Amino acid sequence: MSAGPMSASIHSCPPAPIHPLLWKANQLARTSRPGLETGHADLSRCLPGQGWPLGSLTELLLDQAGIGELRLLMPALARLPAHRSIALLHPPHAPCLQAWTAHRIAPSQLLWIAPEQPADTLWAAEQILKHGHCGALLCWSASAPAAALRRLHLAAQSGDTAFFMFRPTQAAHSASPAPLRLQLRPAGDRLRVDILKRRGPLPGTSLLLPLISSAPARAAMPSQARHATVDQRLPDATQPRRLESVLAG
Repeated sequence: MSAGPMSASIHSCPPAPIHPLLWKANQLARTSRPGLETGHADLSRCLPGQGWPLGSLTELLLDQAGIGELRLLMPALARLPAHRSIALLHPPHAPCLQAWTAHRIAPSQLLWIAPEQPADTLWAAEQILKHGHCGALLCWSASAPAAALRRLHLAAQSGDTAFFMFRPTQAAHSASPAPLRLQLRPAGDRLRVDILKRRGPLPGTSLLLPLISSAPARAAMPSQARHATVDQRLPDATQPRRLESVLAG
């Protein structure tokens, strides 16, 4: 039996475009706005939007601080407008201004916040995201309830802040609303990056990203942190303005 006119017209119509919030299982999701260029071409190709997402929670999971996690982000942070602050919320080490300056980030752009209680850290993160003034928020949290993560992700969606949360590796076994989750591990003078979650299929292999510091040469650091001079505190660093936990009072 031959197909009728109506059947022919149906088959000749192209399929309707997929909504931006949906994606095919074998393709990376499309995004409504481009991501923040990572400065690592191999990594950018693996991310929806070809860069770090804006207005979204990104989780970076690692066993210990100072393995190169900040140098991973430095090329992207240096691309932010100079008038937008970079908030460092409860970092494990005092920021080293010389290292940030070497990566073309002015000390006046940094906002160092040191809450005393874990709950204050999560509260401060939510307020920063809702305010929307900061171009990036880097938040370190040893533990964060699922409900708090959902609140933070929702708050991030109201603006265009690049929001990175550093969490322990064991958090990978817990559910998270973060659309992008990466596991970071040291690999000599490189950083091994495994994409644990993204909007699209997971890559089958790890990424090995070079972490060549542009900071001035200094005395050798302990062997476990040789490749993380930007990430570890240097004893002679002039410290940036520090906001105590009174912000969360």
